Amino acid sequence: MLARLRDWLFEGSGAQRLPDRVRETIRRQQERSEILIGWAQLVIASVLGIAYESTSMATGVVQEEYSFETQVFVLYGLFAIARLVLAYRRALPEWLLYVSVVADMALLMGLIYSFHYKYAQPAVFYLKAPTLFFVFVFIALRALRFEARFVIFAGLAAAAGWVALILYALGGRGGPPNPTTDFVEHLTSNAFLIQAEADKLVAILVTTAVLAIAISRARNLLVRSVSEGAAARDLARFFDPGVADRIRSAALAIRAGEGELRDVAILTVDLRGFTRLSVSLEPDAVMKLLQEYQARVCPLITRAGGSIDKFLGDGILASFGAVAPSATAAADALRAADAVIEAADRWSAERRAAGLDGLSVGLAVSSGRVVFGAVGDGERLEFTVIGDAVNLAAKLEKHNKDEKCRGLTDARTWTLARQQGYVAPVAREQRPGRAVAGVAEPLDLVVLAP
Repeated sequence: MLARLRDWLFEGSGAQRLPDRVRETIRRQQERSEILIGWAQLVIASVLGIAYESTSMATGVVQEEYSFETQVFVLYGLFAIARLVLAYRRALPEWLLYVSVVADMALLMGLIYSFHYKYAQPAVFYLKAPTLFFVFVFIALRALRFEARFVIFAGLAAAAGWVALILYALGGRGGPPNPTTDFVEHLTSNAFLIQAEADKLVAILVTTAVLAIAISRARNLLVRSVSEGAAARDLARFFDPGVADRIRSAALAIRAGEGELRDVAILTVDLRGFTRLSVSLEPDAVMKLLQEYQARVCPLITRAGGSIDKFLGDGILASFGAVAPSATAAADALRAADAVIEAADRWSAERRAAGLDGLSVGLAVSSGRVVFGAVGDGERLEFTVIGDAVNLAAKLEKHNKDEKCRGLTDARTWTLARQQGYVAPVAREQRPGRAVAGVAEPLDLVVLAP
């Protein structure tokens, strides 16, 4: 039970099982927090210093020889600066974090302790000093690190410091304590009221406990958020960016069987000769070749506004206007096709120059109305496009071999793309009335790449 409480309070839920990358992310967050804490310490010290040095204190007999606030603030400021430098260098040892807490409380308690000397009053006089309120600021400051143990240590250090001041006042070494049970006498004279000091200690400890619980809960959320964020970044690599954005921004949970009609353009790309080549290569070489091919092609598709629907071995199926409706889907798809052909030609030339086999691609573009949505069994989902345009693109890509070319589109898609602003970089050959396997009626085709 105590071990579970310790882990929950000080480490966060499941901390021992966190992957190293998650731990590293949390560590960097804590390092940034220490920089923020360092600046906050300097600001607090500066505010206190300005208040003590530039404002007139309440009237009373002041013994200047006991006015050593300037020296205290200078020493504390030097310590805070040194700590801040170490924080920026990511070189703060853990023991120094505890020392820093002690320095904060020592600053406040030292200032409070000096009041009975400075104003020539008995020690119980300093127990009424409003400077005690800054204790809560320093306790709260430790919450920035998202570790309850430092909040607890700060609260206990504050309580211990205040108890030490109470005991000193009661000991009589700083003048008679004048104990009383009269609250009015306590407020209007240098009289000690134990209930009043107990109230202050209870306030310090309760504030510490509340902050510790809040920070431990916040740390659990931080750990979970960092873990899920790291997982989401990794999973996002398995999704098209547009699909990932759609998942993140969905108002309701995405369910299989829900779809939307979209007017889209479909681009299919296939690496020619890859199957033959993969037989003669080592597995690592096969995957490296496939990765190089996809690394050259996929950015061109997404840059033109397309979304990668799926990888089919060495084949790529991309849609334009499916994830988000587009008024230029067909034009964007043809621009992407031009860019892919150009990149494939450069890649093939580079391989030949390096003494390797040249490779080429085959592609096709079609357009039409499709259903876009999630399919799956409920446990595993996949966004996809379903419709005649998808089937036609696949058939046209295969038909490239019959037409002895590398890229095809149908006349309807070609006309639509031109209406949407597409301008071909070179003249395209028209081939009307071509029979395409799997298509009932002859199609008018346009050669995108001979």
